Amino acid sequence: MHVPDVSVVVIVYNDAERLPTAVRSVLDQTLAGVEVVIVDDCSKDRSFAIAQELEAAHPGRVRAFRLPENSGGCGAPRNHGIQQATGTYVMFLDSDDVLERNACRNMLDAAERTGSDLVAGMCVRVHLDNRFGKTTEWYPWIYSRTRTLESITEYPDLLVYDTLSTNKCYRRAFLLEQGLEFPVGIHYEDLLFSAQAYVAASRITLIPNQVYFWNVVEKAAAKSISNRRHEIANFVHRMEIHRRVDELLASKGHDQIKSAKDAKFLKHDLVLHLRDLRLLDDDYRQEFARLANGYLAGIDPVAYEHVTALQAICAYLLGQEDWENLLSAADSMTNKGRLSSPLAERDGRVYWCAEHLDDAEARRILDVTDQGFHTTALTSLALGNRLTSYEDDGRGTVTMSGAVVNPLGRIGPDAELSAELEFRARRQIGVRSFRFPVATVRHAGDTIEWTATADIGSTVRPLGIIDAVWDVRLKLKAGGDRLSTRVSVGDVDLESATKLRVRPRLTRLVSDRFEPEITKKGNLSYVLTAEGAAAVRTQNLINNAMHGKAAGVVKRGLRKALRARRNIGSGEQKVKLYHEVFSKLPIKKGTVVFESHMGKQYSDSPKAIYEEMVRQGVAFDAVWSYAGARPTGFPKEATLVKRWSWPYLRALAQAEYWIDNQGFPLALAKRPGTTYIQTWHGSALKRMGFHEPRTKAQGRAGQAKFQKAVDRFDHFLIRSEHDARTLAKGFRLRDEVLLRTGYPRNDALVAAHRAEADSGERVRGPLAAELGIDPAKKVLLYAPTFRANADGAVEGFAFPFDVEEFAERLGDRFTLLVRTHYLNSVSLPPSVAGRVIDVSRRHDITPLLELADGLITDYSSVMFDYAVLDRPMVFFAYDYEKYTTDIRGTYFDLKEKAPGPVVATADELLQALGAFEEADAKYAESRARFLAEFGEYDRGDAARQIVEKFFTRGGK
Repeated sequence: MHVPDVSVVVIVYNDAERLPTAVRSVLDQTLAGVEVVIVDDCSKDRSFAIAQELEAAHPGRVRAFRLPENSGGCGAPRNHGIQQATGTYVMFLDSDDVLERNACRNMLDAAERTGSDLVAGMCVRVHLDNRFGKTTEWYPWIYSRTRTLESITEYPDLLVYDTLSTNKCYRRAFLLEQGLEFPVGIHYEDLLFSAQAYVAASRITLIPNQVYFWNVVEKAAAKSISNRRHEIANFVHRMEIHRRVDELLASKGHDQIKSAKDAKFLKHDLVLHLRDLRLLDDDYRQEFARLANGYLAGIDPVAYEHVTALQAICAYLLGQEDWENLLSAADSMTNKGRLSSPLAERDGRVYWCAEHLDDAEARRILDVTDQGFHTTALTSLALGNRLTSYEDDGRGTVTMSGAVVNPLGRIGPDAELSAELEFRARRQIGVRSFRFPVATVRHAGDTIEWTATADIGSTVRPLGIIDAVWDVRLKLKAGGDRLSTRVSVGDVDLESATKLRVRPRLTRLVSDRFEPEITKKGNLSYVLTAEGAAAVRTQNLINNAMHGKAAGVVKRGLRKALRARRNIGSGEQKVKLYHEVFSKLPIKKGTVVFESHMGKQYSDSPKAIYEEMVRQGVAFDAVWSYAGARPTGFPKEATLVKRWSWPYLRALAQAEYWIDNQGFPLALAKRPGTTYIQTWHGSALKRMGFHEPRTKAQGRAGQAKFQKAVDRFDHFLIRSEHDARTLAKGFRLRDEVLLRTGYPRNDALVAAHRAEADSGERVRGPLAAELGIDPAKKVLLYAPTFRANADGAVEGFAFPFDVEEFAERLGDRFTLLVRTHYLNSVSLPPSVAGRVIDVSRRHDITPLLELADGLITDYSSVMFDYAVLDRPMVFFAYDYEKYTTDIRGTYFDLKEKAPGPVVATADELLQALGAFEEADAKYAESRARFLAEFGEYDRGDAARQIVEKFFTRGGK
């Protein structure tokens, strides 16, 4: 009899509908030698009958078993599956999930190649009820590359973070020999089973392949075990499993792993339960505190050094059972960036609360001075705003009161107060927000108290269906400050609140009630529902139709009914109104629209020009564009407009100047009275514009469209004649368009180099302290460019070297700053904290270049800017042949001109960094040649030249 390579144990309970899909994902594996072992946990529906049908349909490949009674968990059916499996290897699959098609083959290959007892791959959470098809990789930094461990002690993060059993393949003989089984009668069985397997395995291999798709329904009617945190038994089980894992680690002497696991408990497990405390009664809280504090007493004190200030504060306040201050801290932790405590000041230090400060340890933990709450502008703080009462009249009017945190009394008693209560649809489909005046706003010591009555029934007019969720905000004016705060529910009971009558614009036959709801983060929102008999019937009809055969008809009808409203906000209509309406308005003299990297940042040469204009006292109206939900880091003195919004289009149409570094929307024509200063954002290694084969392949129409867009440039900044030969020719720009000024963003680098040359000293400045960099260590900046596939789509970022190995080998000499391209993001493992720092979210790279003692890059244009500083560079060109010979090609051979070593492997990179000082002197002459060729016009006065040419002398 042929022995299967892999047995996949599929467990099921009351899931007849989804079981066939899970089994099909196993039968469709690219590995032929796979069997399915279905174990039904005594379901009450047709799950076992479906399992038997699958067995009959696939004899020899599917076998079905049923437990005599329901076990209440995943442990017993999985254990039974291990006993019944006949394959060389065993995997586990839940009936509501699926395997990636190559999962079995990839894991088997890794196991056979390495002789590992256990192979683990990437799990992906698939959010089924997310309309954008959201997926989330589960701890991707663990699976960034293939690695084989001889012991779990080589990589403790694996045990600490990846506690799943389902994204793994186990040698069955290993499970039987070690007697490994899931615990029965207790939840969170994966945590203990995975820990036991990790500790027992003589060899473990990790592969960077996706293997398991974990289907998640956030709004499921029946919550999973891990989501039923309001049940105290849930926490009892979690604590018991953690104790068993701790005992296992202690018995093996794995103290380092225990400490890392403790830190994760503080950052993850405890936080999950703290978020829900606001909704739970005193009895639950008392029992929760008893259980949690008993466990916290055994936490390694070192673990507290690896958590955030708020996480440590929460753990301390829980130990004190200080519920009021704990709930405010938990609220701030759940709503990132929100300040939910009024704070306290003692002897020049700022603390989270005024209580417990007689104790030295409490003062250490509660000290939040370094968070800067007392110095950050009020308008930049997200102040906590908690409901204190809520009443409705049973029809359409609601009266609510709340309290806004007034940190350290910064909203003074003499500040004039006024406010409005705003109801805004979460999905904006041509719907404006609705505001109600707040009747009472007054100072109340640590808070600003308010009361408002809103006649929602006759005022708020939703469309219906599309704008189903509405959020509530308080718009507070305190003196000269305008503050916007989300309204959190706090301890107010909304259980008895009635549904408010509303009149949707679409029709009351779809929905006719506003129901108050608490969001996952504890904030107040309203959801459109149906209550009237006609509305309920219509809603059911629509819901059924949306999922039935008539779905297409219903959806087409709905689209037709809303077409006029939707089209008004479409890109096509916006472009039309820009040209036909806004472009007919008079140009506003002195109005300058700035944009950096399509609104993603306040940075680069547009920022340098803007700040030089401010320094010189130029009279101008600045407009900055931003992308995303909320602008951060942009100057408060400027007018901020969201990219592609109506205010953005109007500002562009009426501006006297456009200044950006990449390109305003191609479809928007520049008016003759507007001057476009294109600063660009780097010299070119790769071919650009019409030099790209892809552009040539677009045909006449595509090339004409591109030419029309670049013809809008009135001026184009270059920093060398290399730019004139490459970028300018690639964009077919006339020589008179070119401004040979250098890049304004590099003025600061030129100044830094001169200061260093004059004084002979490196002055790091406040950024080093802000990032917590050890003054004794050199600072390296890793700044790679992005990668794109054959279609031009940007690929995700993955480290081409092991950052943990870097930290281990060189972390005592260097601090590595990681700055990915703005189109990418990065995820760092916790084990490198302090030695490797992610600075990707910092808008402006220039201060990072100033700070860095050396640069690691590949093909990024940042190499040309960093050359101004005359500091060492290392080029990690691990995919050189692929990158330089792909469809675009390069203007020159980097290996010939690079002012530093060009390395191809991670080992070579670490060796080059180990010889950092030697490379500094060895490549001094090549750095000088490189700067002369690629940065000849960077003289430190580019911004001043631009401002004097266009804004102080009246020229264009």
